[in-house]
Amino acid sequence: MPVGIPPLGGPLGRSRSRISASGLTTFLRCKRQWFLGSKVGISGPLRPSQVIGIVLEDAFCGLMMHRPQEHIATFDELESWILALVPKAADEALQAGEILWNEGLWHEPGTSWDDVTIDTFQSRLENGLELFLSEVKSCYNENGGPFLQSYRSGTPPFEVPSPAWGDEPCFPVPDKVRNFDMRSWAISEQAMNWSDVDEPVSWNEAWEIARPWVKDPRVHQPQRLFHPQGWAAGELDLVLRWDGRIRLVDIKSGDPSSKFADSLQHQLRFYAWLWHETHNNQRVDGLEGWYLNGPHRIQYDAPSEEMYELMTTEFEQIHSEMQSMGSGPASLPVLPEQACNGEAAGCHWCSLSYDGREWLGDDLLSSLTDIRDLQLTAPSEPLASIPERVSVVGRFTGAWGPLPNHFGEPVLGALLVAGGTQITVEESEPGSYPLLHDEPNEDIVIMDALPGVWRDSPRLYVDSKTRIMTIAEAEKELSSKSEKLSECTTRIGLLRTRANVEGIILSVRKRSGVRLDAKPWTMLNIHLWDGSSVVEVASFGSSITGQMESLRPGQRLKLLAAEIGWRAGLPQLRIDSRKTRLQVKDS
Repeated sequence: MPVGIPPLGGPLGRSRSRISASGLTTFLRCKRQWFLGSKVGISGPLRPSQVIGIVLEDAFCGLMMHRPQEHIATFDELESWILALVPKAADEALQAGEILWNEGLWHEPGTSWDDVTIDTFQSRLENGLELFLSEVKSCYNENGGPFLQSYRSGTPPFEVPSPAWGDEPCFPVPDKVRNFDMRSWAISEQAMNWSDVDEPVSWNEAWEIARPWVKDPRVHQPQRLFHPQGWAAGELDLVLRWDGRIRLVDIKSGDPSSKFADSLQHQLRFYAWLWHETHNNQRVDGLEGWYLNGPHRIQYDAPSEEMYELMTTEFEQIHSEMQSMGSGPASLPVLPEQACNGEAAGCHWCSLSYDGREWLGDDLLSSLTDIRDLQLTAPSEPLASIPERVSVVGRFTGAWGPLPNHFGEPVLGALLVAGGTQITVEESEPGSYPLLHDEPNEDIVIMDALPGVWRDSPRLYVDSKTRIMTIAEAEKELSSKSEKLSECTTRIGLLRTRANVEGIILSVRKRSGVRLDAKPWTMLNIHLWDGSSVVEVASFGSSITGQMESLRPGQRLKLLAAEIGWRAGLPQLRIDSRKTRLQVKDS
């Protein structure tokens, strides 16, 4: 099966605590770029090429999902049939891209969707089809390959078939799709008519058999592979399997001269490793990158059996390093020796540094503001003063979950009581503290929890850095450091849950979609910088107001009574539309 069910990932199947192919390649290019972009979540302005890549891939997959309506006698007829569908697909892609572009809140200066022409899509779709048609021709020359009779007998060889218009979509979690419209395959296409057993393969059959498994554009659920232990995930573009071999293909809208091209090999070997881990140690037979601006087919040898064990060790070490990076508000700028040189593909914020006299790598910052020393006004405080971790004493009196948190992700929860005060304790992310329900039924100490608030109620978040122990165990550990328990813990009723902050907006992004069960979700992310630190600010669903949607990078924003929350072990301020006040002025 080319996809899996999210083990702990919630409706989106995403988690900042997992290693992914894109995260891996970014980390290998520049560790600080990964930290700021993937863990802190700060982004740069939207570029047309980013949107083109998204809609072009869906359009290309959609073209391969068609079936010829009539009998095709020659390859030229087949090619003419599919190329005749390209103009409509290109036009639809252009329109879909315009919608995505207009939904973006921050665009790269000097760029416009009006500059994107339909030729950009049409030529690249034709190039992609050229690559796929070569597979169809090979399938025809091999008389349909090893699975021809399996298809003809009505017993397809794969549990999850290659998606096709006219066939029902395959949802990873079908019981969550209650909406008929989400299940609808809409486009009416002719069913496949297979030839008799003793006849040679037809061009129609070669097209049907050669068509790869693709990321189905009709399916709103995550179409990813998830590592059995939950710490890695990846989303394939194409899986070729018509000839009895497994070849993993990644689609690129550009060409091999891109600065990002060096990352392709690392991306594909991660996919090969993930396939091996999720398919009973099955090895893939080939790795390919299809560049549509060409076309170019870049091929790599599949990893040997010995390489898989080495990759497991490598990826586990990288994942561990990723999770250990950062604590509290992220420093920005950093010292020159901590910043990158800005030369790797995708680098911008990660090259920003200050040596006490001179700012370096500040081109993107200068395009937003000329402020370098931000003077705070009362009652604002520096972002660095947001409380990090606390230790508390209490007793668990109830447990629940996994139940959805405010991100819709299934997490464990429990109720902690101390004296006459009680507080909710919850995992900061799915699987971040799986032993929460296994703690002793006595007075305990929660060490290094993350204080926050949700819907006016204080809350403690626990993650992999949190420890829970008995009173005796805590006192013994602290006594070895000449510390007292009473001096190292905070009373539950005194936990700080809100912050007054201000700064310059460095990035803003709004995202929306549908959950596993087809319910819509919307999230607005802002990154606020006070001259020395940067923190993510988030708002969800109906809490997103018109004022928030009008925020843009470079503006000065003051937040009064923002809720303190956490994401991937880093602070995330949340806007409560009832209590948080926003004050905005242009920088």
